[in-house]
Amino acid sequence: MSFVTLLVVGTYLVAANLTGGGGAVTLAKGAVPSAYQNLVQKWGNLCEAINPALLAAQLYQESGWNPRAQSHAQAQGIAQFIPGTWATHGVDGDGDGDRDVWDPADAIPSAASYDCELARYVEDVPGSLTENMLAAYNAGAYRVIQAGGVPRIRETQNYVRIITTLQKSFAAPVGAVAPSRQAAGAIYYAQEKLGTPYLWGGNGTPEQGGRFDCSGLTKAAYHSVGIELPRVANDQWNAGPHPKRDELLPGDLVFFANDLTDPRSIHHVGIYVGGGYMINAPYTGAVIRFDKIDTPDYIGATRVTAAGAAAV
Repeated sequence: MSFVTLLVVGTYLVAANLTGGGGAVTLAKGAVPSAYQNLVQKWGNLCEAINPALLAAQLYQESGWNPRAQSHAQAQGIAQFIPGTWATHGVDGDGDGDRDVWDPADAIPSAASYDCELARYVEDVPGSLTENMLAAYNAGAYRVIQAGGVPRIRETQNYVRIITTLQKSFAAPVGAVAPSRQAAGAIYYAQEKLGTPYLWGGNGTPEQGGRFDCSGLTKAAYHSVGIELPRVANDQWNAGPHPKRDELLPGDLVFFANDLTDPRSIHHVGIYVGGGYMINAPYTGAVIRFDKIDTPDYIGATRVTAAGAAAV
């Protein structure tokens, strides 16, 4: 434990002096399911108001990458078009002669095309073109023009905030990812639980004997420092940007998946403590313990931010 504490302090001192660079937005490795990655990367560059990470954030928020998703309002497909909007704005993205709302090869290009069309409607409105476009997507272009920017509608303001925050979890970092100020506290909490027996679905409640499963432990650890993570591991993946393996810092969440090309297949999460090790609640019959992270099913890591956690 003393080693971990020293490592946390030392790593933050080094990381605090790192700076990032600029560059075009590309998708973080593994952030988007491989079946859609090329589509999102290509169509996410359709106009200046969008980028691949922003388009990915919209699709994730709308459907969670489910091409068969359908809402109570009859919004359909991976991009959640309602039939009337699809009839007007759907495009034949794959050039096969039809426009199929259930086919991501049509729906993803249509989402990008619709975003860019909305951006043209609001291009003369003061403020951020991207934020105004997102507001138009949620509330309609007329309301954005009338308000002279993002209208004071709570749902619309939340939509803009969520998408612009979520895009950071889909974008490949162009420099060092800023260290987390809350990470040391989350590690301290997890250290205090070492030796506690695993419980599937465990949230650490008195009724459960203070036991946890993997994502229950990470959620509780970050709750202890005022950050509310989602309950499920593959949703925790989107709670911040994704540092590379050689850029990991103590406190990062580390994830493991059945399919390394699909983050929706994540099945396990732990809290990185440095030196290639994590604290985790591994499986039934085991206890919370240190384990190595370099296993064949390691898919990547997330540096949790309060805004990122709130967005998911």
